[in-house]
Amino acid sequence: MAEEIVHRVTVSLAKNYEFTASFEQFSDGRPILLDELPPLGEGHGPNATALLAAAVGNCLAASLAFCLRKSRAELKDLEAAVTARVTRNQAGRMRIAGIEVELTPGLDPGERDRLDRCSKLFEDFCVVTASVRQGIPVTVKVQKPGE
Repeated sequence: MAEEIVHRVTVSLAKNYEFTASFEQFSDGRPILLDELPPLGEGHGPNATALLAAAVGNCLAASLAFCLRKSRAELKDLEAAVTARVTRNQAGRMRIAGIEVELTPGLDPGERDRLDRCSKLFEDFCVVTASVRQGIPVTVKVQKPGE
């Protein structure tokens, strides 16, 4: 039988198009405020598309960081720049057409072999990206030291 991990999130209407998302596992944490962009909402927080983009970027960055650390690379920092492109489909409905992620790890140029090895492995271990890719194209680029 496959292992299963369950995440429970409660999304509650605050006002207008603002919602709060509370995560059961993190009862000590503050809820996240979500809001639609104007003209529908006020833009007081990220909307669901931005939250999905952040989840994809976070998952990829964490997966790359894990691989680099397992390879004993000295990771100084790591940034994921994520762009989610929203366009209208043939029925005129707004849909996420693609997500682009550029990862920039802070590594010394001497760590390039370790980065090359991890660049071939890490995406497959990212739960969110692998799941999202079943319906949304996701492209990933890893910046090499010195580029």
